[in-house]
Amino acid sequence: MSDIVRLGIIGTGSISIRGLLPHLTMEDVQDRVNVTAVCDPVVERAEAAAARFGVPHFYASAEELLDSGTVDAVSIASPIGFHFEQGMQCVEAGMHVHFNKSMTTTVDEADAVIEAASTKGVKLVSCPGEMLRPRHQRVKEMIEEGVLGTLTWAVTGAAFGRYHEEERVRGGSDPLTNVNPAWYFRKPGGGPLYDMTVYGLHSMTGILGPAKAVTAFSGVRVKEREFYGEMLQTDMDDNTLMVLDFGENLLAFVYGVAAGGLPGTDRPLIFGTKGVINGGMLNGEPYDYPGREIDDAYGTQTALPHVVGAHRDMEEAHVYEDVMQLVDWIREDNPTTSTAEHARHVIEVFDAAYRSAETGQAQQLRTTF
Repeated sequence: MSDIVRLGIIGTGSISIRGLLPHLTMEDVQDRVNVTAVCDPVVERAEAAAARFGVPHFYASAEELLDSGTVDAVSIASPIGFHFEQGMQCVEAGMHVHFNKSMTTTVDEADAVIEAASTKGVKLVSCPGEMLRPRHQRVKEMIEEGVLGTLTWAVTGAAFGRYHEEERVRGGSDPLTNVNPAWYFRKPGGGPLYDMTVYGLHSMTGILGPAKAVTAFSGVRVKEREFYGEMLQTDMDDNTLMVLDFGENLLAFVYGVAAGGLPGTDRPLIFGTKGVINGGMLNGEPYDYPGREIDDAYGTQTALPHVVGAHRDMEEAHVYEDVMQLVDWIREDNPTTSTAEHARHVIEVFDAAYRSAETGQAQQLRTTF
């Protein structure tokens, strides 16, 4: 392999059009990574994305892309329900893989991907790399230093609202602006947990460590959604409330709901006998951490190692960061904290939460990271 990683992107939907392709085709990264191929079953979209971003090859399927000889590594940006099958295809083809969130939908699938990658000797990086953020690293340090005393509980979660129906790639008349969001509301892989709550739970478990057990209620609350006059049916749970046990009665409330999230809980609030950490505030006062001035100026997604210059003003900078973690690992043998093992643990929480809701029983968790 040359010093430049040839990257293929599977899926040219919203995350690719808004995030992966704009970042990864900028001039400042071409000495490290080149996007050499894209694929999408809507081949007109793959062709249009390749043309807009100067990608030399486009294909209709992952199989064609993997057989083309044009890539060394792959970013899987298809709907979440396809991630396991396509991830296994990439691993079996000897490709290093970046998974956009979430890596798989079940813990058994995650086990299979990790085992196959180990056997084939390929590298896996999985979004979201929340513990790459200096703020979260500092929160973990402060807790270890005892600033909150004895931890008591925490909360995080996210709400769908109408975010996906109203993204700028929806409702247009050309292949890059008429991307239908129906899959977000369907099985497998839909729902707010795998798509949105995944961020806060990666942060929470990165800071507090692996959870031990989960209990949950879950179901479908909004049974259909209107999208430019079309009614999109919902068959994947869109209203899930969980309680996690981190051991010794340290508990957390985690949610992924159809609408109406709690303010400021997209990343965890953490409470203790000496107060609360809420985002960038400790007991109501700001605390310092490396890159705070960048976060304050550009938003909390931007104080990341590769997010510099124009990248700070662009959408989905954190996704670009995770891809660059894989690029560094391939080129420099520099491992990352955005590990498949951490992603597997978060997936197990969601997987077990759905089982808990079905059975009415708390579920013990077996994975760590």
